Amino acid sequence: MSSLVRLRLLPSAQCLYSQPVRVLVDGLRSSQVVTVKARATDDKGVPFHASAVYRADAGGAVDLGREPSLGGSYTGVEPMGLLWSLRADALHTKFCKSDSRRPHVVRFSVHDGEAGAGPLLAEATNERRLLADGVERQPIKEGNIRGVLFVPPGDGPFPAVLDLYTFGGGLSERRAALLANCGLMVLTLALYGHDDQPKKVTKLHLDYFEEAIQLLGKHPKAMDSGVGIISISKSGDLALSIATHLPNVKATAWINGCCSNVAIPLYYRGSQIHSALMYDSKHNTVTKSGALNIKHGLHDPLAPENEGSLIPIERATGHFLFVAAEDDLNWDSCLFADQMTERLRRQGKDNFEKVVYPGAGHYLEPPFGPYCPSSFHGVVGAPVAWGGEPKAHAKAEMHLWNKIQEFFRTHLFPEAGAAKARL
Repeated sequence: MSSLVRLRLLPSAQCLYSQPVRVLVDGLRSSQVVTVKARATDDKGVPFHASAVYRADAGGAVDLGREPSLGGSYTGVEPMGLLWSLRADALHTKFCKSDSRRPHVVRFSVHDGEAGAGPLLAEATNERRLLADGVERQPIKEGNIRGVLFVPPGDGPFPAVLDLYTFGGGLSERRAALLANCGLMVLTLALYGHDDQPKKVTKLHLDYFEEAIQLLGKHPKAMDSGVGIISISKSGDLALSIATHLPNVKATAWINGCCSNVAIPLYYRGSQIHSALMYDSKHNTVTKSGALNIKHGLHDPLAPENEGSLIPIERATGHFLFVAAEDDLNWDSCLFADQMTERLRRQGKDNFEKVVYPGAGHYLEPPFGPYCPSSFHGVVGAPVAWGGEPKAHAKAEMHLWNKIQEFFRTHLFPEAGAAKARL
């Protein structure tokens, strides 16, 4: 390793997961070509890698925020490209970062030449924490509820949010922890496959989410202005049902979901309130990677025979943020968002906002995580393609992260305190 070459991470080698970092290399020869690599290991022990080729400027420096990548995992000026382009060697592998106690550790290195096999010139480690200082992580096992509650530092009160990252089993803490860093009190729920919960479910119960809302409302640091909900994919229709059928839901962020209850029937107080909209595999196609494209496999939610699955969101009193990716290959989330906004307009309602992201795929998550082109789908039972172009998808995630905070800031803080609230 050269003692003259430095690899610096600014403003610090330690930061929060959702914060950008500036990658700088200096001490190189003028116009020297180097390969900058990144590597990380997820919570399952799976290694992820990325690399990009750069040419040093006349002063022997490379600034990833200014210089274009000439090849590798991406091209062009992409300051955080080495983070979102991290990819596992195995196909259909989704990056798993669900435990908020473990930072996302990324190791950067600089190598001579464009093949990446040249001598190591410099290296540095970026520790990307999911929890800000003072945020409390409280495992919840109360009544039927299983999950983790994140409480910001201070006396509060704080706006309360349910994070429904529920489908696929287990518990995911990443998004909830990062939202708590922004001043929200967030309960991320497990639905099955966690702790003493069953590994699989054949029915879903709205009562579970009602109990979770009541648990949040009783917390001494919870703001009494109502709760918010954030969801994605299958949990999007659960969020719609909660907002429609339960009181005190003031703001619902729906990300690439459906307008009908999908795959599993939904019950409330012992009675079925929504049947399940199902998939039909005859419309599936196979992509070059071997993953299935299931975009057109879901039955038509507006067909008369599927009326029982359609969620009557016109009855909801809270606000909606509908987020749809144009290249979502899991299903046609743009179509579903259009259908819902049209239904609300016909009822004279304006309690919604719609954001559409061109070039983005299904899994819109907190920014600066590895883009996932395909992975195993629990309902289909096979790897599926999620869609999206990596650069456009990463850009969408950065914009959406700010949009979500703005949405909850607007609709969860009491009007008198909204101007003072700072997430």
